[in-house]
Amino acid sequence: MRSDRVKEGLDRAPARSLMYGTGVPESSMKRAHIGICSSFTDLIPGHTGMRELERFIEKGVHTGGGHAFIFSVPGLCDGIAMGHKGMHYSLPSRDAIADMIECVVEAHALDGVVFLSNCDKITPGMLMAAARLDVPAISVTAGPMQSGVYRMQRRSFVRDTFEAMAKCRKGEIDEQEMSNLEQCSCPGQGACQGLYTANTMACLTEAMGMSLPGCGTGLAGSAKKKRIAFDSGVAICQLVEKGITARQIMNEKAFRNAVIMDMALGGSTNTCLHLPAIAYEAQVPFSLELFDELSKTTPHITNVRPGGEFFMEDLDYSGGIPGFQQRLIDMLEDNITVSGRTVKEIAKSAVIYDEDVIRPVSNPFHKQGGIAVLRGNVAEDGCVVKQAAVNDDMHVFTGKAICFDSEEESMEAIKSGKIEDGMVVVIRYEGPKGGPGMREMLAPTAEIMGRGLFHVALITDGRFSGGTRGPCIGHISPEAAEGGTIALIKDGDDIAINIPERSIQLNVGEEELEKRRSAWVKPKPKFTKGYLAKYATRVSSAAQGAIFKTEDFFS
Repeated sequence: MRSDRVKEGLDRAPARSLMYGTGVPESSMKRAHIGICSSFTDLIPGHTGMRELERFIEKGVHTGGGHAFIFSVPGLCDGIAMGHKGMHYSLPSRDAIADMIECVVEAHALDGVVFLSNCDKITPGMLMAAARLDVPAISVTAGPMQSGVYRMQRRSFVRDTFEAMAKCRKGEIDEQEMSNLEQCSCPGQGACQGLYTANTMACLTEAMGMSLPGCGTGLAGSAKKKRIAFDSGVAICQLVEKGITARQIMNEKAFRNAVIMDMALGGSTNTCLHLPAIAYEAQVPFSLELFDELSKTTPHITNVRPGGEFFMEDLDYSGGIPGFQQRLIDMLEDNITVSGRTVKEIAKSAVIYDEDVIRPVSNPFHKQGGIAVLRGNVAEDGCVVKQAAVNDDMHVFTGKAICFDSEEESMEAIKSGKIEDGMVVVIRYEGPKGGPGMREMLAPTAEIMGRGLFHVALITDGRFSGGTRGPCIGHISPEAAEGGTIALIKDGDDIAINIPERSIQLNVGEEELEKRRSAWVKPKPKFTKGYLAKYATRVSSAAQGAIFKTEDFFS
């Protein structure tokens, strides 16, 4: 066992002594040492229930014959960090989490790890660490939040807070109604109720085979989730015994299956950052083109918020990810999973309880998958749009640019009524390097939707929350801070967006663009000290997953 390096032989007497000091019994020196990497925090509703899940995982580990050790990594809530300096730290925290896990698992020579996570950057950060370390690993995502209820209507976080703010500013609802919505939209523990980034990543983690069946949609606080946590503790001991490591599961087939599931679900565009980052650590070839390739052949077979009206609880009650695997069985590649069963074995045993929530592939909500990758002179290296959340009349659109060099500038203009139908809002210098940290633009997009501006597009080198809906195009690469074309756009320029043809074009002549390019001046860094300053100097483009490429450190 890996842990023998800290517990076997005379030279390890000091290490054993320190472990005895924690209360480890002598008998456990013969057991597998299993880490439970928890992101519990009181700061995030998605994580407040994890103390109970830690206990159930721990019980499972000891039942399975191992000895459990809980350690922690931090968690950030994008909804709380949104719209101010804090959001710069969200995406960078993903890589910091992976690094911290590497430090603990290697320093303590753990034999396997159960990763307990839930929210946006934490789940992918943990999977990156699992792939990098290539130890036996299993993921337990803490689960979606139940829908809120107010005035006998189901409520969700994004629709009933972010978008409601715009209605309040317009006078459509009063401040008391706004306060009531705030208090009812998030009724308790769990990840926000739609296919936003947290729940999308939980579903894709299960689709990759890194979680037990039912984990991706099992609701936070439920007895079902506790049973999954317990069973995951038992399963990690079996993975250690069999020598099945993370990369054996997270292979090329697993990533293709994850993208197919993403397209069928209509998940968050942030998967275009996280799946490439995990694949890089797993040493699996992966490019942005895979999303577009599989989107063209994978139907969108559910319609969960933000684009539709279903909630995550509907997915769970209707059959969960195994139900989707059954629908997609002919498209998926068979592969091993942490459960000991293969993908297709799980699919064949699934039961679907609602034919509309999990539709047959012959009767999809949309013939193509949720995400499209666009290219053109605005984004030579690509950009992404959640096409399943775009109204049909906005799939082809040409509008006049109105440009902002930060999210804050754009918000001031939107709130003051300067944005009108027919415009393309351009928000730049918010990319991985220029932001730094590639902030999410949920506040501007929600404000636009809340104001009823359904014929306004928004493009950015930043990114979007999974809660964004409408013609919002992010991850534009090259980004403005690297001199990408988005930096050269001027107010009044025509920008043509054609999602079916996968194009985004600035209708300005090449000669004029060259003049603008020669006059462009690289901006000074926004942060010159601390983690963000270090992050900005080394992070790759959004098209590569905004990762730290190890080979770049030695070039």
